[in-house]
Amino acid sequence: MRANLAQMIPSMTGARMTRNASFEGVSTDSRSVPPGSLFVALRGETFDAHDFLAQVGTKGVAAVVVEALPRDWTAPAIVVPDTLAALGQIANFWRGQFAIPVIGVTGSNGKTTVKEMIAAILGAAHGESRCLATRGNLNNEIGVPLTLMRLEGAHQAAVIEMGMNHPGEIARLSAIAQPTVALVNNAQREHQEFMHTVEAVALENGAAIAGLAADGVAVYPSDDTYTALWRALAGGRRSVTFGVDDTASVGCTHAATEFGSEMQVLLRLDGEAPRRFALHLAAAGLHNVRNALAAIACALAAGVPQDAIVRGLEAFAPVSGRLQRKRASCGATLIDDTYNANPDSVRAAIDVLAQARAPRVLVLGDMGEVGSQGRQFHEEIGAYAASRGIDTVLALGDLARHLAASGARHFERIEQLLAALESLLGAHPDATVLVKGSRFMRMERVVAHLAGAPAAADAAAPDAASPDAASPNTGKESH
Repeated sequence: MRANLAQMIPSMTGARMTRNASFEGVSTDSRSVPPGSLFVALRGETFDAHDFLAQVGTKGVAAVVVEALPRDWTAPAIVVPDTLAALGQIANFWRGQFAIPVIGVTGSNGKTTVKEMIAAILGAAHGESRCLATRGNLNNEIGVPLTLMRLEGAHQAAVIEMGMNHPGEIARLSAIAQPTVALVNNAQREHQEFMHTVEAVALENGAAIAGLAADGVAVYPSDDTYTALWRALAGGRRSVTFGVDDTASVGCTHAATEFGSEMQVLLRLDGEAPRRFALHLAAAGLHNVRNALAAIACALAAGVPQDAIVRGLEAFAPVSGRLQRKRASCGATLIDDTYNANPDSVRAAIDVLAQARAPRVLVLGDMGEVGSQGRQFHEEIGAYAASRGIDTVLALGDLARHLAASGARHFERIEQLLAALESLLGAHPDATVLVKGSRFMRMERVVAHLAGAPAAADAAAPDAASPDAASPNTGKESH
């Protein structure tokens, strides 16, 4: 992002500029702020970047955005009532400089996977360097603005992931990102501690559709409980639906392969003759077939040709920690789905495990943000694993003890679980092991132990991150 303070002032609420300055790039991290950039001092529950302004001032920043100026501050500055809101307003100003397709991705499960599928398709259509995509899951009120500020003149399209765990967040993120295509991938049982009902989740994610301009395109499932709700939110805007039923704009038949699917995609787009095409998807499970259909629908809505869609999806590989197939040092097959967990994403992962080679082992850590339904959800998962023929279930965590009602073995400490798992795999080195749990459980430690490799530093990081580091909210995506 290259701009000057005077350009942005009209877009910022209650802003006062001390004097104008040009800058290149925006940072919220006082530890690594580049010279010549604009530093935005964010406040958090346990951190205040205003405390580090003196340090920032020694690094050659062009200007700062603050809620209060330090005494004797001389560098150019914009003073605002709320620096987090200002960050979004700066990003919104910059987003407005680009007349390109911007695909906004929301939903309970599959956001990051679908975002990466769309990014692969856009890369096939335009070239990777000419497409902007959210890095990792930088999908919150810090990550979305910072992503948008990476837009450059060479970019031909963008895909922006938008996450939430409280009401009102998607509307704010959509207002910042101004997507031309808005996807609601699904509505399932996520963040029930704060959202309480799935209908509330559907409405919250539907805010991305409601916020579209009149010429925007709404993309949503054709066969979801809340399809009618999203159709109503779309109003007179164009809609492109996806699903495995006979009414979808983008549908398919599919056959499972070894950790993937062969898809025969059928397009029924308004004003066009129906057409079909085939592709191989190297990602397991019906939910990933649906994720691919969502990505296809978004790409078509953004004007991407069919050949680029096929090339992009056939080049797609599963995202880290989302049903990644690995090999244990003992020879067992590992399915690493440790990124996160909620009841519906765990069921989808169990469906994948149920199709794998026996004996089948589920290692599950607590599912978080479940509110008062924690026991119910964990008992449900235990019963579902039993109904799908999972041979052994090993559970870790306070809530996961409720899986024991269906015969799971529960462990208080990860060391105990690892010892039991090693013993099991010693007797059955040909087993298939699915490892899953909510982010705070750090179940990637199990995968790393079995694979004989250290857990990745980023995966082992605490969930709570200081706003100064502009880290994303965790726990917002489960496939």
